[in-house]
Amino acid sequence: MPKFLALTALVGTTALAGCTQGINPTDMDRAIIGAGVGATAASVGGKNAIKGAAIGGAAGALCDDVRLCQ
Repeated sequence: MPKFLALTALVGTTALAGCTQGINPTDMDRAIIGAGVGATAASVGGKNAIKGAAIGGAAGALCDDVRLCQ
């Protein structure tokens, strides 16, 4: 199941990454996308979607600070 969860998160992130093409996304934009992907991945994995959204939102908001999504 962890491989399925990781694959789902990767596909979701890739699909949502197209939403920010051609614009300069803010921290809020990235946080919303991250929260959506986190909640979806957690839900698919049978985990708590709220915790997944919180973790995904934090990761999305901070990804540019660690130079992962520039």
